[in-house]
This record gives sequence, C-alpha cells and structure tokens, in this order.
Amino acid sequence: MNLDLSTVGQVALSDLGKVAVLLGGTSAEREISLMSGGGVLAALQALGVDAIGFDPAERDLAELKREGVARCFIALHGRHGEDGTVQGALEMLGIAYTGSGVMASAVAMDKVMTKRLWLAEGLPTPRHVWLEPGVLQDESVANRLRCVAAELGLPLIVKPPREGSSIGVTKVSREGDVDQHLLDAVTLAARYDADVLCEEFIAGEEVTCPVLGEGASARALPVVRIRAPEGAYDYQNKYFTDSVTYQCPSGLPEAEEREIQRLAVASYRALGCRGWGRADLMIRASDRKPFLLEMNTSPGMTSHSLVPMSARAMGLPYDQLCLLIASQARLDAVPRGKPSAA
Repeated sequence: MNLDLSTVGQVALSDLGKVAVLLGGTSAEREISLMSGGGVLAALQALGVDAIGFDPAERDLAELKREGVARCFIALHGRHGEDGTVQGALEMLGIAYTGSGVMASAVAMDKVMTKRLWLAEGLPTPRHVWLEPGVLQDESVANRLRCVAAELGLPLIVKPPREGSSIGVTKVSREGDVDQHLLDAVTLAARYDADVLCEEFIAGEEVTCPVLGEGASARALPVVRIRAPEGAYDYQNKYFTDSVTYQCPSGLPEAEEREIQRLAVASYRALGCRGWGRADLMIRASDRKPFLLEMNTSPGMTSHSLVPMSARAMGLPYDQLCLLIASQARLDAVPRGKPSAA
C-alpha cells in the first residue's frame, strides 16, 4: 500500500496557525510524552511553525483559547491524553487536534473493548480472559486464576487494559510457583487499572505497522520488525537502552508484509481511527499467522520510536512527518459558523 506524500510539501505554514504541542500530562507515561512532545515541538519550530509546548498537568486547557491556539498536536500518551478525555475537552473548546476523535481514542485505549470490536469484524487477536474490577477481593480468586491458566495455557500475558508502554505487564510462565506468580501479575496490573486483561501468549516475532490517513484513504507505512533481548520488549528496552534491534524494511516475505499492512489498516478502520496510529502485532512462529495486539492512537515520537523509523524508510523525514500530522488536525464536529482547521 503506497502513501501519496505529494501533499506534504504543499502544507502552507501560515494555514496552520498557532500550534500547541500537548506533552507531559498526568499518566504513567508522562516521561515518554515529554520526550515525544519535545521532539515534535523542536521539529515544528525548526520548520518555522508558530508552535509552543503546553503541559496539561501544569496549565489549564482553557489557556489554549486565551493564547490563540488554532490546533493541538497531541503528543500525550496514556490516560487523559490518549483515551478520549483531552480530545473531548478540545471538542468543547473548538480547537482542532491531531489523531483520532473521542470515541475511537477511548475504544482503542481499552484493549478489552478493542478486542471485542476486532473479533466482531473477524480480525485475528490472541484469545483473552477479562477479569472484572474487584476480582482480587473474591474469596475464590485462586481457583478463578487457575481456570484462566487452564483456558489460555502457559505462558500467558497479564496486563492493565488501559495502559501503554508495557507498564504493568507480566509474562507468566510454568517456572516456579505458577499460582503465586499469576496472583502477583494480576495484583501488579490491578495497581494501574480497575480491571485486568489476561491474554494468550503468542510465541514468535513482534512487528508494528503505522497507518496514516482516514477511512478509505488510510494507508499503511512499512512494517518494522522488532528484536528484543530474550524477547523482552519492555518499558526499559523500548525507551532507555540500545539493546533492541529494529528492521525497516522488515525483511519479511512480501506476502507477509502485505498481510500485516492489510490487517493494520483494517484494524484502524474498524476502530474509527483517523490522522495516524500504529498497530502492534505478533507473528506466530509455528504457522506465521499474524495476531493484532493493540492500536496506538498517539504513538511515541522519541528517538527510539517506530512511526518515525517507518516513515523514514519510505522517504518521509521526522520534521515532515510532524508537519503532515499537524496539518491533518481537525474536530469530530465542526462548530456552527466555523470551518474545520484541517
């Protein structure tokens, strides 16, 4: 799937107006957001865009109107940035923003709801069990967790369904006291979320595929192949080490690359995403079948991030990627008498 980049160079900076890069925020991913937003802000300013940094953890969003901001580049990750809440606030303020709208952002942030939609659309995703809020207070929790292990098999993955960057994620294997290990994993995930997602572990290769655009015009970028030490693509290895290797071009057989791109776009459209996003997948080693893990609607834009890496592979440098995303900012609903900023 080829993306038409001819419009990137046609973006008139004066048409963008004043751009606020939203960064930082209050989520567990604040540190990463500061890195992402800092990179975006520097790139836009270097291009001559009238851009400012804006941290919602330190300033009231209403100040955006007082400062004459025309659009926001959302570089927030996690809660209150990627989950539809800040999108809803910007809708109320009438300020265009990058990325998906309120509903798509909220649904994509919740991995359980995402799976339900994908399964309804016939898209492949690992088998899972949802543990409702308060499960740890249930007297029969030990038996419940044994049933989860029996249903999904071991190893399995335990994660908070509304966090990102592998925060609160545990791989539970057959080693040691499985009952205690599983209980510890659920307890850790419950520190970050009211409910817990237990997921079938797919043994194989991890890949990711960015998507740009909306609806029928949405297009997949090149696939990135991820190789982490001992398969541990965790928070530390994602952002703070150079131990992970990435392949882009992926080196996958052409048919596999096309299928991953097809699934990325299909999953993006199924959730109603727009602007940009990134689908994470696993390719099962036994039969090379790909499985969708999650959709990121506000992906990282750090030096280690994967969307910029994929964009570079198709000839789109970091600064032009930032400009393209900023130019696509818009609202779900256009206020009366006001045109969309996109």
